[in-house]
Amino acid sequence: MQSHDHAQAARDAVAAHLPGYRVDTVTPLGEGQDNLAYEVNDELIVRFSKEADPVRRAMLVDREARLLTTVARFSPVPVPEPRFTVAEQGCLAYSKLPGLPLLDLPPAERSACGPSVAATLGGLLSAVHAVPVDRLAGLVEVDNPPLSEWLDEAREIYSAIAGEIPTARHRAVKTFLETSPPDGDHVPVFSHNDLGIEHVLVDPATGAVTGVIDWSDAAIVDPAYDFGLLYRDLGPVALDAALGGYRSGDLTALRERALFYGGCSLVEDLAYGLETGQNSYVSKSLTALEWFFPV
Repeated sequence: MQSHDHAQAARDAVAAHLPGYRVDTVTPLGEGQDNLAYEVNDELIVRFSKEADPVRRAMLVDREARLLTTVARFSPVPVPEPRFTVAEQGCLAYSKLPGLPLLDLPPAERSACGPSVAATLGGLLSAVHAVPVDRLAGLVEVDNPPLSEWLDEAREIYSAIAGEIPTARHRAVKTFLETSPPDGDHVPVFSHNDLGIEHVLVDPATGAVTGVIDWSDAAIVDPAYDFGLLYRDLGPVALDAALGGYRSGDLTALRERALFYGGCSLVEDLAYGLETGQNSYVSKSLTALEWFFPV
């Protein structure tokens, strides 16, 4: 389905599932690796899965709607509230949360509020990691590959994009990619599993977190992974803030794995930005090279 078809599908879905609701505007909101989203009347988000298999597409959207309802019960920050689904179209509609994606803030403003945002997100991770995994039965899958697989993939991606990385940082990146991963021993937990700053909404005036969106990748994972994404996007001071109130497990080992995941995902994020032409991803990734791979 083309993007203009999705826009019409968004109109049709709202008309069918919210009788009497007048649709004045349907605005393209953005496209990620998994979903295409539209904003309706500045009030609703209507999102379509890009999954090609219709059976899996229907299963994914139904499961995410049920998961959001569950997560809202124990999350200390707002999450999307489902309004309706159209499973066969992979369509999920939810009430729009206030705020802007942190990725959309100017870098200086993002840097200024980064530690306080990370502290809030550390509280979120503490809460969701504490949820017994059996409460999520049937709602999420295990996504916990060996660290060696992360490194192999990062090496492959780097070989394709090395020319986009400043020459002065090549030695440091290669050293990271040639070093064995840390000890991967951990107890898997439930987590967002994609806690990049594109999924964190903030009040642009205050920098306060107003919500966390896109739980479509949520899974049973290494608890260090989402901390690694916070380090990737917000830096070392923010990571310290995020871990400040975390009291589960060996924090030294968790931090070491977080740095590892952050480095691997940085290479992946830069490649994604280059492939899709999304300069915001490229820009934040090139900035992160400064603290990941100092000259």
